[in-house]
Amino acid sequence: MRILTISDVYFPRVNGVSTSIQTFQRELDALGHRSVIIAPDYGHGSSDERNVLRVASRRVMFDPEDRMMRRRALTALLGDLRAQDFDLVHIQTPFVAHYAGVRLARRMGVPCVETYHTFFEEYLYNYVPFLPRGVLRAAARRFSRTQCNAVDAVVAPSAAMRDRLSAYGVDSPMEVIPTGIDTAAFSGGDRARFRQAHGIEEQRPVLVYVGRVAHEKNIGFLLDMLPAVKARVPDVLLVIAGEGPAAPALKRKAAQLDLGNDVLFVGYLARSGALQDCYRSGDAFVFASRTETQGLVLLEAMALGVPVVSTAVMGTAEVLDDGRGCLVADEQVDDFAAKTTGLLLDADLRRRLGYEARAYAAEWSAPALAQRLCGFYRQVLARFGREAPDSATDPAR
Repeated sequence: MRILTISDVYFPRVNGVSTSIQTFQRELDALGHRSVIIAPDYGHGSSDERNVLRVASRRVMFDPEDRMMRRRALTALLGDLRAQDFDLVHIQTPFVAHYAGVRLARRMGVPCVETYHTFFEEYLYNYVPFLPRGVLRAAARRFSRTQCNAVDAVVAPSAAMRDRLSAYGVDSPMEVIPTGIDTAAFSGGDRARFRQAHGIEEQRPVLVYVGRVAHEKNIGFLLDMLPAVKARVPDVLLVIAGEGPAAPALKRKAAQLDLGNDVLFVGYLARSGALQDCYRSGDAFVFASRTETQGLVLLEAMALGVPVVSTAVMGTAEVLDDGRGCLVADEQVDDFAAKTTGLLLDADLRRRLGYEARAYAAEWSAPALAQRLCGFYRQVLARFGREAPDSATDPAR
């Protein structure tokens, strides 16, 4: 198959959508298919630009990390794209990419699939707080329903997200296909190297958060519960790896809570080694996001043998199996802090959960989930009256 993937975000912009796109492209290539990615031009590319078409883009007001692709530049690609004889268009984000992807698919006469990555119902309020939450939720539901019903099929990263979309009134065919992880890429990590690089004593208890430093990730809750952990583990350190719009507010909050020496912001880390080192530096990985459609960072931490303490909401409820490499906590300071403290103080529990975490993460392998995505593509093509070739190099092509 030849798949045209279009997204408003991709590396070097680091987030879960970029990771998902890259993971599936790599696995589709390994299966003999070809996936071409259309993504914004950030002024500098990622480490691997094979089969990536960069589109002239402009900066987004109030969001220096992102870019908005220019519509004229996208339209100019149409002739070349038609000549490449794609079988299907896969849309990954709901902004310019959604409308351009639907238009490209219709003009090329091929079906389009969209992955619903972002739980907008709980997302928007963090960025438009001056409007009533109820109004924003209703708008998010209507927006999501309209977009999902405009495509031929929808991929949901979790059953919880699929069920929520059904409740919105989405009637396009839907399939639950999480993003898998490259277990080989998350099998190393050097605890000592990260700690030495950041001046962290070898014996200091460390909690790690990895992800976008954004309001919807609920990192503020982790700061709120840290003093309760500190009461029993006085030298605890919370490492926050990532960047995003909430960073300045979180740094101010840490100072207000008198946690200046107990929280370390380290920014973005390269996925080729520094990120793995960061995960491995932790005695536990902590997470409390309310908006995850899956929660890949949980699986990455577990693949490296780092036990997890996390709430289980939406997609994370399906990733986490309490006791299998993780402890599931309520979003309440007392409960979350008690489970985190208990883990830090119990070396045997950490070892057991770390061992189980590796085995559990192996069940979420990227190759297996890419096979499921290919199967779904074939179903969509069949409904569209087209037969999918076995690979992009099928002699019949």
